Amino acid sequence: MITIFYDGNCPMCTAEMNHLKGYDVDNQINLVDLHQENFKTLYPAVNVDDAMKILHAFYNGRVLLGLEVTHRAWTIVGKGFWVAPLNWPVIKTVSHWVYLGLAIYRHQLSALLAKIFGLPNNQCISGTCYDNPTNTDHRRK
Repeated sequence: MITIFYDGNCPMCTAEMNHLKGYDVDNQINLVDLHQENFKTLYPAVNVDDAMKILHAFYNGRVLLGLEVTHRAWTIVGKGFWVAPLNWPVIKTVSHWVYLGLAIYRHQLSALLAKIFGLPNNQCISGTCYDNPTNTDHRRK
């Protein structure tokens, strides 16, 4: 069992976690939104500021970070071949730096991808999400 802590206010991150969970037929992945109520009470060992900078997970008593999380999670669901190159010596270093850049700009990238591909893009600020295509707003639950 792996517990992944992700930014639920990031459409790209949420889409990736939903995609991953779709392959989790043995229910081995526990997804935890960093923005859920009582997060700090439920997971005091996770520093939210750090987890917002780089993906965090708990696996077999260890903390995994960034692409380690991605590699382990996809391996657990039987799709490790998709991410195997992330552990190859030269690619590992380059992909780590690319990942860090993507992590920093994930909200902007989510908005850009939504615009390019015409996908829904909820921009959430202080618990209120604005659905840009319909100009409606609603509270996150």
